[in-house]
Amino acid sequence: MLSESLPREHGFEPLVVEGKLPAELRGTLYRNGPGLYGQNGTRYSHPFEGDGAITAIRFDGGKVLGASRITPTAGLQEERLAGKLLYGLRAPWWRRVRSALTGRFKNTANTNVIMWQGRLFALMEAGKPTELDPNDLAFRGETDLGGAVVSWFSAHPHRVASRNALYNFGLEMGRQPKLHAYELPDVGAARHVGAVALPGNVMLHDFIATDSHLVFFVSPVRVSLQRMLLQVGGFGDLFKWKPDLGTEVICMPIDRPSEVVRFTTEAFYQWHFTNAFDRGRELVIDYVRYPTFDSFYELGQFGSSLAELGKGFAHRAVIDLDQRTLRSEVVLARACEFPTVAHGREGREHSLSYLAIDTLRGIGKLDARTGVLSEHVVPDTQRITEPLFVARPGATREDDGWLVALAHDGATDRAFVAVYDAAWIPDGPIARAWFDHQVPITFHGTFV
Repeated sequence: MLSESLPREHGFEPLVVEGKLPAELRGTLYRNGPGLYGQNGTRYSHPFEGDGAITAIRFDGGKVLGASRITPTAGLQEERLAGKLLYGLRAPWWRRVRSALTGRFKNTANTNVIMWQGRLFALMEAGKPTELDPNDLAFRGETDLGGAVVSWFSAHPHRVASRNALYNFGLEMGRQPKLHAYELPDVGAARHVGAVALPGNVMLHDFIATDSHLVFFVSPVRVSLQRMLLQVGGFGDLFKWKPDLGTEVICMPIDRPSEVVRFTTEAFYQWHFTNAFDRGRELVIDYVRYPTFDSFYELGQFGSSLAELGKGFAHRAVIDLDQRTLRSEVVLARACEFPTVAHGREGREHSLSYLAIDTLRGIGKLDARTGVLSEHVVPDTQRITEPLFVARPGATREDDGWLVALAHDGATDRAFVAVYDAAWIPDGPIARAWFDHQVPITFHGTFV
Protein backbone atom coordinates (compact mmCIF):
# COMPACT_ATOMS: atom_id res chain seq x y z
CA MET A 1 0.00 0.00 0.00
CA LEU A 2 2.95 2.34 0.60
CA SER A 3 5.09 1.14 -2.26
CA GLU A 4 3.09 0.10 -5.34
CA SER A 5 1.67 2.59 -7.82
CA LEU A 6 -1.94 2.64 -8.95
CA PRO A 7 -2.15 -0.21 -11.50
CA ARG A 8 -5.04 1.20 -13.52
CA GLU A 9 -6.63 4.62 -13.97
CA HIS A 10 -10.31 4.81 -14.83
CA GLY A 11 -13.45 6.89 -14.58
CA PHE A 12 -16.60 5.88 -12.73
CA GLU A 13 -17.54 2.25 -13.27
CA PRO A 14 -19.66 -0.24 -11.29
CA LEU A 15 -18.09 -1.87 -8.24
CA VAL A 16 -18.91 -5.38 -7.08
CA VAL A 17 -21.08 -5.19 -3.95
CA GLU A 18 -20.89 -7.79 -1.21
CA GLY A 19 -23.68 -7.50 1.37
CA LYS A 20 -26.40 -4.86 1.16
CA LEU A 21 -25.71 -1.14 0.86
CA PRO A 22 -28.14 1.15 2.71
CA ALA A 23 -30.55 2.78 0.26
CA GLU A 24 -30.30 6.05 2.25
CA LEU A 25 -26.51 6.22 1.80
CA ARG A 26 -26.11 8.74 -0.99
CA GLY A 27 -23.11 10.85 -1.91
CA THR A 28 -19.48 10.55 -2.93
CA LEU A 29 -16.49 9.47 -0.88
CA TYR A 30 -13.31 11.15 -2.15
CA ARG A 31 -9.92 9.80 -0.98
CA ASN A 32 -6.39 11.04 -1.65
CA GLY A 33 -2.88 9.65 -1.21
CA PRO A 34 0.31 8.96 -3.16
CA GLY A 35 -0.61 6.95 -6.24
CA LEU A 36 2.57 7.07 -8.33
CA TYR A 37 5.84 6.12 -6.62
CA GLY A 38 8.19 6.61 -9.56
CA GLN A 39 8.51 7.10 -13.30
CA ASN A 40 10.49 5.74 -16.24
CA GLY A 41 12.05 3.00 -14.11
CA THR A 42 13.19 5.38 -11.34
CA ARG A 43 11.63 5.13 -7.91
CA TYR A 44 11.00 8.24 -5.81
CA SER A 45 13.11 8.60 -2.68
CA HIS A 46 10.23 8.82 -0.18
CA PRO A 47 6.49 8.01 -0.25
CA PHE A 48 5.72 11.66 0.45
CA GLU A 49 7.24 12.50 -2.96
CA GLY A 50 4.61 10.31 -4.66
CA ASP A 51 2.19 11.92 -7.10
CA GLY A 52 -1.33 12.10 -5.74
CA ALA A 53 -4.20 9.87 -6.85
CA ILE A 54 -7.86 10.60 -6.16
CA THR A 55 -10.15 7.64 -5.63
CA ALA A 56 -13.86 8.42 -5.64
CA ILE A 57 -16.74 6.14 -4.67
CA ARG A 58 -20.28 7.27 -5.52
CA PHE A 59 -23.19 5.79 -3.55
CA ASP A 60 -26.71 6.15 -4.91
CA GLY A 61 -29.65 4.18 -3.55
CA GLY A 62 -27.85 0.87 -3.08
CA LYS A 63 -25.74 1.22 -6.20
CA VAL A 64 -22.07 2.20 -6.18
CA LEU A 65 -19.56 3.41 -8.78
CA GLY A 66 -15.80 3.89 -8.36
CA ALA A 67 -13.13 5.95 -10.10
CA SER A 68 -9.39 6.29 -9.52
CA ARG A 69 -7.01 8.67 -11.28
CA ILE A 70 -3.50 10.05 -10.88
CA THR A 71 -3.70 13.84 -10.52
CA PRO A 72 -1.77 15.21 -13.54
CA THR A 73 -0.33 18.29 -11.86
CA ALA A 74 1.73 20.77 -13.84
CA GLY A 75 4.99 19.29 -12.54
CA LEU A 76 3.98 15.73 -13.41
CA GLN A 77 2.87 16.78 -16.89
CA GLU A 78 6.23 18.49 -17.39
CA GLU A 79 8.07 15.33 -16.36
CA ARG A 80 5.95 13.11 -18.60
CA LEU A 81 6.58 15.40 -21.55
CA ALA A 82 10.34 15.33 -20.85
CA GLY A 83 10.34 11.56 -20.29
CA LYS A 84 12.47 11.90 -17.13
CA LEU A 85 12.40 13.10 -13.55
CA LEU A 86 12.73 16.85 -13.17
CA TYR A 87 11.81 17.19 -9.48
CA GLY A 88 12.41 15.29 -6.25
CA LEU A 89 15.58 13.82 -4.80
CA ARG A 90 16.03 11.23 -7.56
CA ALA A 91 16.31 13.89 -10.27
CA PRO A 92 19.85 14.95 -11.32
CA TRP A 93 21.57 17.00 -8.63
CA TRP A 94 22.23 20.06 -10.80
CA ARG A 95 18.59 20.18 -11.87
CA ARG A 96 17.40 19.93 -8.26
CA VAL A 97 19.67 22.78 -7.16
CA ARG A 98 18.53 24.98 -10.04
CA SER A 99 14.88 24.30 -9.18
CA ALA A 100 15.48 25.01 -5.49
CA LEU A 101 17.26 28.30 -6.18
CA THR A 102 14.54 29.47 -8.55
CA GLY A 103 11.67 28.34 -6.30
CA ARG A 104 10.37 25.69 -8.70
CA PHE A 105 8.96 22.46 -7.34
CA LYS A 106 6.31 19.87 -8.10
CA ASN A 107 3.02 20.22 -6.28
CA THR A 108 2.19 16.53 -5.76
CA ALA A 109 -1.36 17.13 -4.43
CA ASN A 110 -1.08 13.84 -2.57
CA THR A 111 -2.42 14.17 0.99
CA ASN A 112 -6.02 15.32 1.33
CA VAL A 113 -9.08 16.28 -0.68
CA ILE A 114 -11.79 18.77 0.30
CA MET A 115 -14.95 20.23 -1.16
CA TRP A 116 -15.57 23.97 -0.75
CA GLN A 117 -18.47 25.83 -2.33
CA GLY A 118 -18.95 23.01 -4.82
CA ARG A 119 -15.30 23.00 -5.84
CA LEU A 120 -13.01 20.01 -5.28
CA PHE A 121 -9.38 20.55 -4.19
CA ALA A 122 -6.49 18.12 -3.75
CA LEU A 123 -4.01 19.29 -1.11
CA MET A 124 -0.41 18.69 -0.06
CA GLU A 125 1.80 20.07 2.72
CA ALA A 126 3.76 22.63 0.76
CA GLY A 127 1.83 24.06 -2.14
CA LYS A 128 -1.34 25.75 -3.24
CA PRO A 129 -4.68 23.95 -3.67
CA THR A 130 -5.06 21.90 -6.84
CA GLU A 131 -8.57 22.09 -8.28
CA LEU A 132 -10.24 19.07 -9.87
CA ASP A 133 -13.60 18.50 -11.52
CA PRO A 134 -15.78 16.75 -8.90
CA ASN A 135 -17.71 14.91 -11.62
CA ASP A 136 -14.86 13.19 -13.45
CA LEU A 137 -11.70 14.16 -11.44
CA ALA A 138 -10.29 16.11 -14.41
CA PHE A 139 -7.38 18.44 -13.59
CA ARG A 140 -8.22 22.15 -13.52
CA GLY A 141 -5.00 23.62 -12.10
CA GLU A 142 -3.53 25.31 -9.04
CA THR A 143 -5.31 28.23 -7.41
CA ASP A 144 -4.64 30.83 -4.72
CA LEU A 145 -8.39 31.11 -4.01
CA GLY A 146 -8.74 34.59 -5.37
CA GLY A 147 -5.49 35.86 -3.89
CA ALA A 148 -6.27 34.79 -0.30
CA VAL A 149 -3.49 32.18 -0.17
CA VAL A 150 -0.23 34.11 0.18
CA SER A 151 2.05 31.16 1.01
CA TRP A 152 1.56 27.40 1.19
CA PHE A 153 -1.86 25.94 1.99
CA SER A 154 -1.60 22.90 4.24
CA ALA A 155 -3.30 19.55 3.69
CA HIS A 156 -5.38 19.66 6.89
CA PRO A 157 -8.19 22.21 6.89
CA HIS A 158 -10.61 21.94 9.81
CA ARG A 159 -14.20 23.05 9.97
CA VAL A 160 -15.77 25.11 12.77
CA ALA A 161 -19.45 24.25 12.63
CA SER A 162 -20.63 27.31 14.55
CA ARG A 163 -18.85 29.63 12.12
CA ASN A 164 -19.97 27.81 8.96
CA ALA A 165 -16.39 27.90 7.71
CA LEU A 166 -13.26 25.88 7.07
CA TYR A 167 -9.95 27.07 8.51
CA ASN A 168 -6.43 26.21 7.42
CA PHE A 169 -2.84 27.38 7.69
CA GLY A 170 0.22 27.63 5.51
CA LEU A 171 3.91 27.95 6.26
CA GLU A 172 6.23 30.57 4.79
CA MET A 173 9.85 29.41 4.77
CA GLY A 174 12.94 31.60 4.77
CA ARG A 175 14.99 33.86 7.01
CA GLN A 176 11.83 35.15 8.70
CA PRO A 177 9.50 32.14 8.71
CA LYS A 178 5.81 32.71 9.34
CA LEU A 179 2.61 30.81 9.91
CA HIS A 180 -0.37 32.11 7.92
CA ALA A 181 -4.02 31.36 8.79
CA TYR A 182 -6.92 31.21 6.32
CA GLU A 183 -10.71 31.12 6.42
CA LEU A 184 -12.94 29.51 3.77
CA PRO A 185 -16.55 30.44 4.60
CA ASP A 186 -19.51 28.48 3.28
CA VAL A 187 -20.68 31.71 1.63
CA GLY A 188 -18.34 34.43 0.42
CA ALA A 189 -14.69 34.73 -0.51
CA ALA A 190 -11.73 33.03 1.15
CA ARG A 191 -9.66 35.35 3.32
CA HIS A 192 -6.28 35.60 5.03
CA VAL A 193 -6.96 35.67 8.80
CA GLY A 194 -3.51 36.63 10.10
CA ALA A 195 0.10 35.56 10.50
CA VAL A 196 2.57 34.91 13.31
CA ALA A 197 6.35 34.67 13.30
CA LEU A 198 7.87 31.23 13.88
CA PRO A 199 11.05 30.37 15.81
CA GLY A 200 12.53 28.60 12.79
CA ASN A 201 11.68 26.73 9.62
CA VAL A 202 9.46 24.03 11.07
CA MET A 203 7.50 21.03 9.89
CA LEU A 204 3.85 21.49 10.87
CA HIS A 205 1.53 18.76 9.63
CA ASP A 206 -1.81 19.60 11.23
CA PHE A 207 -3.60 21.99 13.58
CA ILE A 208 -7.06 22.20 15.18
CA ALA A 209 -9.79 24.79 15.72
CA THR A 210 -12.37 25.61 18.38
CA ASP A 211 -15.23 28.10 18.19
CA SER A 212 -12.79 30.82 19.24
CA HIS A 213 -9.19 29.76 18.51
CA LEU A 214 -6.86 28.16 15.98
CA VAL A 215 -4.41 25.95 17.88
CA PHE A 216 -0.97 24.81 16.70
CA PHE A 217 1.45 22.37 18.38
CA VAL A 218 4.78 23.32 16.79
CA SER A 219 7.00 20.34 17.55
CA PRO A 220 10.82 20.65 17.56
CA VAL A 221 11.26 19.48 13.95
CA ARG A 222 13.40 21.89 11.98
CA VAL A 223 13.84 22.00 8.22
CA SER A 224 17.36 22.54 6.91
CA LEU A 225 17.09 25.25 4.26
CA GLN A 226 20.76 24.80 3.46
CA ARG A 227 20.25 21.12 2.64
CA MET A 228 17.10 21.99 0.75
CA LEU A 229 18.86 24.61 -1.39
CA LEU A 230 21.96 22.50 -1.98
CA GLN A 231 19.90 19.30 -2.31
CA VAL A 232 22.27 17.35 -0.06
CA GLY A 233 21.26 13.97 1.36
CA GLY A 234 17.93 12.16 1.23
CA PHE A 235 14.40 13.36 1.89
CA GLY A 236 14.61 12.44 5.57
CA ASP A 237 17.85 14.43 5.97
CA LEU A 238 15.92 17.65 5.39
CA PHE A 239 14.23 17.28 8.78
CA LYS A 240 15.90 17.23 12.20
CA TRP A 241 14.29 16.36 15.54
CA LYS A 242 15.60 18.73 18.24
CA PRO A 243 13.83 17.78 21.49
CA ASP A 244 15.74 20.32 23.59
CA LEU A 245 13.68 23.05 21.90
CA GLY A 246 10.43 21.65 23.25
CA THR A 247 7.01 21.89 21.55
CA GLU A 248 5.58 25.39 21.21
CA VAL A 249 1.83 25.86 21.69
CA ILE A 250 0.36 28.72 19.65
CA CYS A 251 -3.27 29.79 20.19
CA MET A 252 -4.61 32.37 17.72
CA PRO A 253 -8.00 33.98 18.49
CA ILE A 254 -9.97 33.89 15.24
CA ASP A 255 -11.56 37.29 15.83
CA ARG A 256 -8.38 38.89 17.24
CA PRO A 257 -5.55 37.16 15.37
CA SER A 258 -2.87 39.55 16.63
CA GLU A 259 -3.54 38.61 20.28
CA VAL A 260 -1.74 35.28 20.14
CA VAL A 261 -1.07 33.23 23.26
CA ARG A 262 2.07 31.12 22.96
CA PHE A 263 4.30 29.12 25.28
CA THR A 264 6.63 26.12 25.21
CA THR A 265 6.16 22.73 26.84
CA GLU A 266 7.97 19.39 26.74
CA ALA A 267 8.83 17.92 23.33
CA PHE A 268 6.30 15.67 21.62
CA TYR A 269 5.01 15.15 18.09
CA GLN A 270 1.58 14.67 16.56
CA TRP A 271 0.46 13.84 13.07
CA HIS A 272 -3.25 14.43 13.51
CA PHE A 273 -5.86 16.08 15.70
CA THR A 274 -9.34 14.74 16.41
CA ASN A 275 -11.28 17.82 17.50
CA ALA A 276 -11.22 20.69 20.01
CA PHE A 277 -13.64 22.86 21.95
CA ASP A 278 -13.83 25.80 24.35
CA ARG A 279 -14.39 25.38 28.07
CA GLY A 280 -14.36 28.87 29.52
CA ARG A 281 -10.79 30.12 29.35
CA GLU A 282 -9.57 26.60 28.61
CA LEU A 283 -9.18 24.88 25.25
CA VAL A 284 -9.73 21.12 25.23
CA ILE A 285 -7.76 19.36 22.48
CA ASP A 286 -8.09 15.70 21.40
CA TYR A 287 -5.19 14.39 19.32
CA VAL A 288 -2.84 11.44 18.71
CA ARG A 289 0.49 12.00 20.46
CA TYR A 290 3.94 10.51 19.80
CA PRO A 291 7.01 10.76 22.02
CA THR A 292 9.35 11.37 19.06
CA PHE A 293 9.49 12.03 15.30
CA ASP A 294 10.68 8.49 14.50
CA SER A 295 7.49 7.51 12.67
CA PHE A 296 8.42 9.96 9.89
CA TYR A 297 11.67 8.14 9.17
CA GLU A 298 9.88 4.80 9.38
CA LEU A 299 7.42 5.86 6.68
CA GLY A 300 10.43 6.68 4.50
CA GLN A 301 11.10 2.95 4.28
CA PHE A 302 7.92 2.69 2.18
CA GLY A 303 5.92 1.16 5.01
CA SER A 304 8.16 -1.87 5.52
CA SER A 305 7.46 -1.45 9.24
CA LEU A 306 4.85 0.54 11.12
CA ALA A 307 6.20 -0.09 14.61
CA GLU A 308 6.73 3.59 15.38
CA LEU A 309 3.17 4.42 14.32
CA GLY A 310 2.18 1.93 16.99
CA LYS A 311 3.44 4.41 19.60
CA GLY A 312 0.76 6.99 18.83
CA PHE A 313 -1.90 7.09 21.58
CA ALA A 314 -5.10 9.13 21.82
CA HIS A 315 -4.61 12.05 24.22
CA ARG A 316 -6.75 14.84 25.63
CA ALA A 317 -4.90 18.08 26.34
CA VAL A 318 -6.22 21.06 28.27
CA ILE A 319 -4.73 24.48 27.56
CA ASP A 320 -5.12 27.17 30.22
CA LEU A 321 -4.95 30.41 28.25
CA ASP A 322 -4.39 32.57 31.33
CA GLN A 323 -1.72 30.39 32.96
CA ARG A 324 -0.18 29.44 29.60
CA THR A 325 0.03 25.77 30.46
CA LEU A 326 -0.79 22.50 28.75
CA ARG A 327 -1.55 19.24 30.52
CA SER A 328 -2.13 16.10 28.48
CA GLU A 329 -3.44 12.69 29.49
CA VAL A 330 -3.82 9.39 27.67
CA VAL A 331 -7.43 8.63 26.71
CA LEU A 332 -6.68 5.36 24.89
CA ALA A 333 -3.41 3.49 25.44
CA ARG A 334 -3.77 1.75 22.10
CA ALA A 335 -2.12 2.43 18.77
CA CYS A 336 -4.43 4.63 16.72
CA GLU A 337 -4.40 7.21 13.95
CA PHE A 338 -6.54 9.19 11.49
CA PRO A 339 -9.16 10.31 14.06
CA THR A 340 -12.40 11.95 12.91
CA VAL A 341 -15.69 13.16 14.41
CA ALA A 342 -19.25 13.45 13.14
CA HIS A 343 -20.07 16.34 10.84
CA GLY A 344 -21.53 19.18 12.90
CA ARG A 345 -19.36 18.46 15.96
CA GLU A 346 -16.27 20.20 14.58
CA GLY A 347 -15.03 22.87 16.96
CA ARG A 348 -17.53 22.00 19.68
CA GLU A 349 -17.66 19.32 22.37
CA HIS A 350 -18.07 15.78 21.06
CA SER A 351 -18.76 12.46 22.74
CA LEU A 352 -17.57 10.06 20.05
CA SER A 353 -14.61 9.89 17.69
CA TYR A 354 -13.72 7.38 15.01
CA LEU A 355 -10.21 6.16 14.25
CA ALA A 356 -8.02 3.53 12.65
CA ILE A 357 -6.47 1.27 15.30
CA ASP A 358 -3.44 -1.01 15.63
CA THR A 359 -1.55 0.39 12.62
CA LEU A 360 -4.48 0.13 10.21
CA ARG A 361 -5.60 -3.33 11.35
CA GLY A 362 -9.05 -2.20 12.38
CA ILE A 363 -11.36 0.70 13.11
CA GLY A 364 -12.89 1.87 16.35
CA LYS A 365 -15.37 4.22 18.00
CA LEU A 366 -13.97 5.92 21.10
CA ASP A 367 -16.27 7.34 23.78
CA ALA A 368 -14.52 10.41 25.20
CA ARG A 369 -16.65 10.29 28.35
CA THR A 370 -15.81 6.71 29.34
CA GLY A 371 -12.68 5.84 27.35
CA VAL A 372 -14.50 2.75 26.00
CA LEU A 373 -13.50 1.60 22.51
CA SER A 374 -15.91 -0.30 20.25
CA GLU A 375 -13.82 -1.95 17.58
CA HIS A 376 -13.65 -4.23 14.58
CA VAL A 377 -10.37 -5.86 13.57
CA VAL A 378 -10.02 -6.80 9.90
CA PRO A 379 -8.45 -10.10 8.72
CA ASP A 380 -4.65 -10.36 8.77
CA THR A 381 -4.44 -9.90 5.00
CA GLN A 382 -6.27 -6.57 5.13
CA ARG A 383 -5.59 -2.99 6.20
CA ILE A 384 -8.18 -0.24 6.66
CA THR A 385 -7.73 3.53 6.64
CA GLU A 386 -9.39 6.69 8.03
CA PRO A 387 -13.08 6.09 8.82
CA LEU A 388 -15.52 8.88 7.93
CA PHE A 389 -18.94 9.20 9.50
CA VAL A 390 -22.04 9.75 7.34
CA ALA A 391 -25.18 10.63 9.27
CA ARG A 392 -28.45 8.88 8.58
CA PRO A 393 -31.07 11.39 7.31
CA GLY A 394 -32.69 12.98 10.35
CA ALA A 395 -30.09 11.59 12.78
CA THR A 396 -29.57 13.20 16.19
CA ARG A 397 -27.00 10.79 17.73
CA GLU A 398 -23.30 10.96 16.88
CA ASP A 399 -23.38 7.30 15.81
CA ASP A 400 -26.73 7.22 14.00
CA GLY A 401 -25.35 6.58 10.56
CA TRP A 402 -22.55 4.77 8.80
CA LEU A 403 -18.78 4.67 8.69
CA VAL A 404 -17.16 4.44 5.27
CA ALA A 405 -13.50 3.49 4.95
CA LEU A 406 -11.28 2.47 2.05
CA ALA A 407 -9.63 -0.88 2.78
CA HIS A 408 -7.01 -3.06 1.13
CA ASP A 409 -6.95 -6.84 0.74
CA GLY A 410 -3.55 -8.43 0.19
CA ALA A 411 -4.96 -11.88 -0.54
CA THR A 412 -6.78 -10.71 -3.68
CA ASP A 413 -4.66 -7.58 -4.34
CA ARG A 414 -7.83 -5.50 -4.50
CA ALA A 415 -9.25 -2.51 -2.64
CA PHE A 416 -12.76 -2.17 -1.30
CA VAL A 417 -14.90 0.33 0.55
CA ALA A 418 -16.18 -1.00 3.86
CA VAL A 419 -19.53 0.31 5.10
CA TYR A 420 -20.28 -0.08 8.82
CA ASP A 421 -23.33 0.71 10.90
CA ALA A 422 -21.67 3.17 13.28
CA ALA A 423 -23.80 1.98 16.20
CA TRP A 424 -22.68 -1.64 15.72
CA ILE A 425 -19.04 -1.52 14.67
CA PRO A 426 -18.02 -4.87 16.29
CA ASP A 427 -20.44 -6.64 13.91
CA GLY A 428 -18.15 -5.74 11.01
CA PRO A 429 -19.07 -4.22 7.65
CA ILE A 430 -22.66 -4.49 6.51
CA ALA A 431 -21.41 -4.14 2.92
CA ARG A 432 -18.23 -4.03 0.88
CA ALA A 433 -17.86 -2.46 -2.57
CA TRP A 434 -14.88 -3.98 -4.42
CA PHE A 435 -12.59 -2.53 -7.05
CA ASP A 436 -11.03 -4.99 -9.49
CA HIS A 437 -7.57 -3.65 -8.56
CA GLN A 438 -5.53 -2.46 -5.62
CA VAL A 439 -5.48 1.22 -4.63
CA PRO A 440 -2.33 2.66 -2.99
CA ILE A 441 -2.89 3.84 0.56
CA THR A 442 -4.94 6.99 0.96
CA PHE A 443 -4.32 9.36 3.85
CA HIS A 444 -7.41 11.56 4.06
CA GLY A 445 -10.71 12.24 2.39
CA THR A 446 -14.18 13.69 2.56
CA PHE A 447 -17.74 12.51 2.05
CA VAL A 448 -19.91 14.88 0.04
